[in-house]
Amino acid sequence: MTCIVVGASGQIGHFLLPRLLTRGQLVCALSRSVQTDRPGVHWLRGALPDAPPLPREPSALISLGPLAAFVDWLEQAPLRTQPRVIATSSMSVLTKQDSPDPAERAMIACLAQAEQRLIACCERRGLCWTLLRSTLIYGAGMDKSLTPIARQAMRWRVFPLPQGHGMRQPVHADDLALAVLAALDRPQSAGCVIAVGGGERLRASEMFARVRASLPVWTLPVPIPPALFGMLAWLLPRRAAMVARLGTDLIADNSDAERLLDLHARPFHPQS
Repeated sequence: MTCIVVGASGQIGHFLLPRLLTRGQLVCALSRSVQTDRPGVHWLRGALPDAPPLPREPSALISLGPLAAFVDWLEQAPLRTQPRVIATSSMSVLTKQDSPDPAERAMIACLAQAEQRLIACCERRGLCWTLLRSTLIYGAGMDKSLTPIARQAMRWRVFPLPQGHGMRQPVHADDLALAVLAALDRPQSAGCVIAVGGGERLRASEMFARVRASLPVWTLPVPIPPALFGMLAWLLPRRAAMVARLGTDLIADNSDAERLLDLHARPFHPQS
């Protein structure tokens, strides 16, 4: 029996694949980028829903990539078994649904629709499913939020420090990998949408300060007050939603993750 992992070359897959191999699990990994096979892992290059033929008798289907494309494939997949389905989504479905940016609202609406389609498809095909909604992910240097800021700061030796008071709860990619494994092992997580945030809540300003402190080079800290960000939002309308969220809490209730998955996420340490 083979575990199919979609989006396996991403930040969660970076930690999940070695853990699956440690368990003796055979893995068929799908990625848009070229990867090299290794013992226990067979890589296929492609993207759903149009992808090379995948095993028809998987023990588990794990979606770590775009959810809508995964559902498009799952609805038509010629499966001969009833694999366990674990898919990752985002807490943005809840925290960004009222975004002032129409394009962002449309993206979130598509994600929410994909979640509902996944649930309906699994129920129709008799597949046990678990949906994991994460907060901001860090830990593999592949994220598109904190890592680009850190790299630019190291290049210019200047680190802008937004003075946002909204609470953040960054979650380590390895903790999400552990959540996936726990969902595979724990029947009580079937049929559940589970929020997974980090083990610590902190203000946005403190989050950025810790990222700066984790850098291997010195950077000049430049505090940016909310008034200046307001001006930037006016000058750069496409960034208005991001600016507005600096004063908004983007957090998750981890009680279901702890109860159903026995997951106790680590505090925020950007250097780990």
